[in-house]
Amino acid sequence: MDDLEHTSIGNPIRIRPGGPADIPLFLGILDSAVERLVARGRTKQWGTEPLSRNPKVVEAIEKYVATGSPWIAEVGGEPAGMLMLTDGPGSYIPPVDEPEQYVHYLATDHRFGGLGVGRALLAHAAAETRRRGISLLRVDCYAGNEGRLVAYYESNGFVKTEAFTEKDGTWPGQVLEMRL
Repeated sequence: MDDLEHTSIGNPIRIRPGGPADIPLFLGILDSAVERLVARGRTKQWGTEPLSRNPKVVEAIEKYVATGSPWIAEVGGEPAGMLMLTDGPGSYIPPVDEPEQYVHYLATDHRFGGLGVGRALLAHAAAETRRRGISLLRVDCYAGNEGRLVAYYESNGFVKTEAFTEKDGTWPGQVLEMRL
């Protein structure tokens, strides 16, 4: 098994690089994730509308595909999840004084929830960061919903650093880091 394959709960998860042709796929995975959150009554993280209809999200995905390292997880040959890896955070998070890799838009298609797709993508991001000779991997996330997403990242080896708020103080966030 090479470093692009992971197995979780008996399902092989293949992680491949994404590119410009995959932009509709990335947006579809994000829309599926929003659909899952809405079905669970968790509408404050990404709202209730498909992210593919949000011009700022589309622009961000296009930018990260062009300037970062987009990754797609596949289960049984089907796109199951995504992650964007870049050299730094978005404009709302202060940069650090050392080289880093930054995780953006970790999402799983709702059909593949619970299979370990997100964990495989995060493990791949850590391995890719190490491969580049960088020892810091950071991510920020929504800190509402009793901190469930923060706890998820902590269960994957990240530790909390600074809290922040976005969207006029109505969106609580948390930055987390992993030292490699």
